[in-house]
Amino acid sequence: MDQSIEKREPHIPEEIPLLPVRDVVIFPYMILPLFVGREKSVAAVDAALSRDRLIFLASQKELAEEEPEPEDIYRVGTVAMIMRMLKLPDGRLKVLVQGLGKARLAEFLSREPFFHVRVERLDEPGQAELPLETEALMRTVHDQLAQLVNMGKAISPEVMVVVENIEEPGGLADLVASNIGLKVADAQEMLELFDPVERLRRVKDMLAKELELTAVQSRIQTQAQEEMGKTQREYFLREQLRAIQAELGESDPRAEDVAELRLKLKDARLPEEALADAEKQLRRLESMHHEAAEYSMLRTYLDWLVDLPWGRVTRDNLDLKKAKAVLDEDHYNLEKVKDRILEFLAVRKLKREPKGPVLCFVGPPGVGKTSLGKSIARALGRKFVRISLGGVRDEAEIRGHRRTYVGALPGRILQGMKQAGTNNPVFMLDELDKVGADFRGDPSAALLELLDPEQNHAFSDHYINLPFDLSRVLFIATANIMDPVPSALKDRLEVIRLSGYTAEEKLHIARRFLVPRQIQENGLKEGQVRFSGTALLKLVAGYTAEAGLRNLEREIGSICRKVARRFGEGKKRPVLVTEAAVERFLGPVRYLPEEERLESEVGVATGLAWTEVGGEVLYVEVNTMKGKGDLTLTGHLGEVMKESAQAALSYARAHAGELGIDPGFFEERDVHIHVPAGAIPKDGPSAGVTMAVALISALSGRRVSKDVAMTGEITLRGKVLPVGGLKEKTLAALRAHINTIIVPHRNAKDLEEIPAHLRKKLRFVVAKSMEEVLCAALEGVE
Repeated sequence: MDQSIEKREPHIPEEIPLLPVRDVVIFPYMILPLFVGREKSVAAVDAALSRDRLIFLASQKELAEEEPEPEDIYRVGTVAMIMRMLKLPDGRLKVLVQGLGKARLAEFLSREPFFHVRVERLDEPGQAELPLETEALMRTVHDQLAQLVNMGKAISPEVMVVVENIEEPGGLADLVASNIGLKVADAQEMLELFDPVERLRRVKDMLAKELELTAVQSRIQTQAQEEMGKTQREYFLREQLRAIQAELGESDPRAEDVAELRLKLKDARLPEEALADAEKQLRRLESMHHEAAEYSMLRTYLDWLVDLPWGRVTRDNLDLKKAKAVLDEDHYNLEKVKDRILEFLAVRKLKREPKGPVLCFVGPPGVGKTSLGKSIARALGRKFVRISLGGVRDEAEIRGHRRTYVGALPGRILQGMKQAGTNNPVFMLDELDKVGADFRGDPSAALLELLDPEQNHAFSDHYINLPFDLSRVLFIATANIMDPVPSALKDRLEVIRLSGYTAEEKLHIARRFLVPRQIQENGLKEGQVRFSGTALLKLVAGYTAEAGLRNLEREIGSICRKVARRFGEGKKRPVLVTEAAVERFLGPVRYLPEEERLESEVGVATGLAWTEVGGEVLYVEVNTMKGKGDLTLTGHLGEVMKESAQAALSYARAHAGELGIDPGFFEERDVHIHVPAGAIPKDGPSAGVTMAVALISALSGRRVSKDVAMTGEITLRGKVLPVGGLKEKTLAALRAHINTIIVPHRNAKDLEEIPAHLRKKLRFVVAKSMEEVLCAALEGVE
């Protein structure tokens, strides 16, 4: 930027074109080029050139404003002369201007085709002789500016020469302010200060602040250079140390790491694609400094690659008899599951590489789902891996995190494969129905690829980012109920339901497995304690209310601990746990069975219900009283049961004549249906038939047989629809000493799933309609 110390007193007209400028504030005697492109601005320059070449330069308040209005322009500016003008190819003008003097914008005379304004010249008061304080202030500004230049501030030597020769405080202040890079607002504030000494003081303060900023900036740059120099020095020293170690025959730790990884890669039997990526990353590791931030991340990745069982396989035990013996040894009954495993082994024996099935064991807690998975692994001679999916809400738990994240690791699937050490383990996914979902993704969606035999031969983990073959893995999922499992995931599962155990089955399991295990775990010897069959049956019936075996084992363990205490106190006589002794060890019976109906009654029917812990007996009671035909439902019933009661009432009213019910009965009597145990929520369609039988019994006055239990859903037309959980309901009927069960006709096929020895103890009545149900349930009806 050129400066001039020659002062002129040119004539400044009152009316003059206005050129709004951006990014800069023009001071008097300041020479600089301007680029003019806006139509109004070009017109203003043309008007000035056609007159006396004088133009008023005022700064815009907002830089981004393309078409400034009068209120967008500062009122104080500088009248300048256009020294040169050059037209550019893009239509813009390049003008060289020199500030002449300050002026105040008094009035806008016109706005088109350019701003034509009236201005008032602003003259500064002159001083014949400068006071000492002013001279000292000027010297301070000179020194500050020289110091700033010495610290690296880019100010041209020509400007410094001009500064040394300026003798007026106002001119010095303007020249320095225009060369130290002030913001537009600060420069405009300087322009509007008319007292030259005050302006010079403000410049001094600004120079002091600029000196501090420059000093801090210089210190930061020096520190950065020192750090870079230190890093380079350490690098050269380490290279020298490596060279010295090589001369002495000592090994380099980084070279040892690379050599170790290279040997592991040879033994890992990676697929071609994985091997190519591993070698590429190994070459990167070899050329990388071992203290680099990426070194440890890359080393961890390569460790995972070589540790995964890409080609390590355990040989299956294909002896079907031996496998069956192992399964029978570990679990009582469960024939359906055992048959499926033996079928898989038979196929494996005939076909070398069959696709692994994806089994899903569904049943209440404690029926042996997890232990069954371990038993299957032992029977096949495979490694067993188990992960729990309960509470998993992040998709990355399954697929892993991408390596760009700090602390990234593979997902739990590949972690389990590494733990197994082979690529064909029995892999158990426990608590499949407890998987959650949130903003981080849906883990069940990631399981779709994992559990699909058509896709899992190239399972992709975000961390490894290479296809891993899971087709040889025998996946076993477990769940208590299938309702929460998405339908797309259900489609990939071979569901095997494990119902609850009968009292006889629990007795056998307790004798063969639970009692010996608890005796051993509590430090007892085989002959020190024995349980009678009646004692075990009392434990099952009176101290546990479950479909599984966990509480039963817990109670057996409690008795064993009390026996162990006796031996610890010095007693040596063996203990026989009898039915009477159970109450001495565990206290009064905790679970009383539903009271058996001692006689057939009117308005009371026995129903069968399914719960997560097995089947239950449900009594439905109906009473009628004088009223207006209202229906009252109590017993903490759900919406489905309430609708079943309404359907039963509608059926009874529609067939009142056929059922021997007085048609006027419904207008003169209220009906109250109650299901005992009101604190327990109850719902489901299974009680529809039971409610209808109890209601018709109460309305017709005929007794319901105490030896009959029933289940099924009812329609308004009196048809009996099928329900689920037939085996569990059958077990509940046996526990209640009921010998006849009415089941829907379309559930007849499900009777095959009930063990033969249980079917012999019961009489099943298959019913298509309510007429058949009433014939079997009501006494004296044929």
